[in-house]
Amino acid sequence: MKTSGKKITLILLLITLLIGAVTIDAGAQKKSDQLKQNKQKLEKEISNTQAILNQTRKNKSASLQQLAVLRRQITNREQFILALNNEISALEEEMALNIKLSKSLDRKLTYMKSDYATVVYKAYKNRRQTNKIVFLLSAENFGQMFRCYKYYTSFADNVKSQVEQIQEAQREIQEKELEIQAIKSEKAAALAGHEQQLTALEKEKKEKDKLTDDLKKKEKQLASEIRKKQQEQQRLDKAIKKAIEDEIKAANSQKKKTNSGATTSGGKTSSSTELLLTKEEKALSSNFASNQGKLPWPVAKCAKIRDFGTYAHPDVPSVTMQNNGIDLATEAGATVRAVFQGEVSSVLEYVGTKIVIIKHGEYMTVYQNLGTVSVKKGDKVTTKQAIGTVARNTSSNTYELHFELWKNTSHLNPSNWLAR
Repeated sequence: MKTSGKKITLILLLITLLIGAVTIDAGAQKKSDQLKQNKQKLEKEISNTQAILNQTRKNKSASLQQLAVLRRQITNREQFILALNNEISALEEEMALNIKLSKSLDRKLTYMKSDYATVVYKAYKNRRQTNKIVFLLSAENFGQMFRCYKYYTSFADNVKSQVEQIQEAQREIQEKELEIQAIKSEKAAALAGHEQQLTALEKEKKEKDKLTDDLKKKEKQLASEIRKKQQEQQRLDKAIKKAIEDEIKAANSQKKKTNSGATTSGGKTSSSTELLLTKEEKALSSNFASNQGKLPWPVAKCAKIRDFGTYAHPDVPSVTMQNNGIDLATEAGATVRAVFQGEVSSVLEYVGTKIVIIKHGEYMTVYQNLGTVSVKKGDKVTTKQAIGTVARNTSSNTYELHFELWKNTSHLNPSNWLAR
């Protein structure tokens, strides 16, 4: 009885270890998959930014943009290196877990082989009784013979089941060994990638430091140029704000005339700064809001070089930046696309470039510095639909898109709404 009790305890222990290992293995796999997805996103961003960086390096007059793109690329690489570190740690955890599970399977296999050997030995010792014909004929009556038959069949099935379990355990151990080898290879590749990224990062930091030193020598000139651009942007901001206010005023006036029953999102029936919304527009606004943090970028390949808000210029600290949106460096003639479905509210022209404003209920997106436009006022657009191309800045020979997001007459930070 004691021996039997020990066997049962051992079996229960092995089952507990295996179930626990499988549960942890599933969690580790999910974590590993998430890390790989994040790494792939960063790889894509590094590739896109590299293409833009290579373009700006050819342009001697684009030093400020080059520095901004370099800074973005350095951030990308630092995040990528962190992602690689996390991936390597996850792979090490996964490998340790697989080794632990493999050892548990080894113990299970050893026990099953031992148990099977005992069964075979006892069967040999009692081979007269285990001979099917002899065993059945030794019965005293038909009822006993039937019970003997059931017992013999059960015994044979049990032996067969043990053989199958041993084979299954051997197969699982082989699979675990292959998984461990695959993880080792993946870890080696991740370590090699880590070294490559560190080398590239060091090179880009040196390039950034040299470019920063060169720019310091002409800081006054740069400050003057930036302030001039800021003044131009302020005049443009007023034009955009007026266009949005005029749109709200005209739309509200029309809805009141038709007695549409439209109200603002706050339930007001009259407002000069909030768009009165029909039932359909409320649904569109709600849909837009629910996609915060998931909107596609207005250009597929781009590098964010200037953030939203008020802050000191990162390369010319004497200049304070006031940015109502974000600025994206792009490749030459990059396609600009709508970030969400809606209706073209306005198409404006300013100093040789074009601006498209798209209405999404009470939200509006602004696409500034377009060279060509493929939509017109009143057009319905879909998410990611092409609306034009980025214009070339004649002063710096660079390509940048200025992107803004409004809710009625208030600015929102686009970075909080675009997919991360």
